[in-house]
Amino acid sequence: MGCTHDCESCSTSCSSKSEQSLKIELNELSSVKKVIGVISGKGGVGKSTVTSMLAVSMQRKGFQSAILDADVTGPSIPKAFGLKERAKGSELGIFPAITSTGIEVMSVNLLLEHETDPVVWRGPVISGTVKQFWSDVIWNDVDYMFVDMPPGTGDVALTVFQSLPLDGIIIVTSPQELVSMIVEKAVKMADMMNIPILGIVENMSYFQCPECGKKHSIFGDSHIEEIAAKFNTKVLAKLPIDPEFAKCADTGTIEMYVSDSIDEIKLS
Repeated sequence: MGCTHDCESCSTSCSSKSEQSLKIELNELSSVKKVIGVISGKGGVGKSTVTSMLAVSMQRKGFQSAILDADVTGPSIPKAFGLKERAKGSELGIFPAITSTGIEVMSVNLLLEHETDPVVWRGPVISGTVKQFWSDVIWNDVDYMFVDMPPGTGDVALTVFQSLPLDGIIIVTSPQELVSMIVEKAVKMADMMNIPILGIVENMSYFQCPECGKKHSIFGDSHIEEIAAKFNTKVLAKLPIDPEFAKCADTGTIEMYVSDSIDEIKLS
């Protein structure tokens, strides 16, 4: 009823969609083994922060990491890694930028003349750009690709869920009371699209005083265990508020930051 036959913009499961594969082909010169989406129901919870740290952690463990920055209108990944040069390409495709430790990155900010230029594009153009980051970029033997998605359950999330071969998603939250509702939206969307949920990361969970060692719940008490139990998933990490991390992100030296909580996450 009311079908427009535009499966790409529809989240409903039906026989027509099952017959029509929406997955797009990876560049023939690329190799990507696992693709993990990093999402959040709302902005400001540090989704790009978690994406960056996951890629850094897996690179340290000996895996080749990559980040596909699908947050097209709010890209922050290049700045966190100190990437300033524009991406290059040839008739074969686009070459991702390489960070100081070898992480491959593709972001719209690497294609703009100035990193502060706004991306004033409509949804279909943004979704098309995300697809091109998968199909036109030459990814070199990547073990773990992390897809940094914009907040919410809109066009880009739908495009990534339908078009990329996701092995699972990680949901990033914060301790505020409204998080349960926000997480539930993300969980329901993943269920609708048959995407596995690998777990939840609670960012800004607490601040630990460097002098006395006491933990302070700046944004309220954590309820992440109850939320994870409600949705039959697990808590992957509870990350503290750390001024040192903010400094590293601002100066483009995020690869120098060490997070024991992130390093303990097992994705392999």
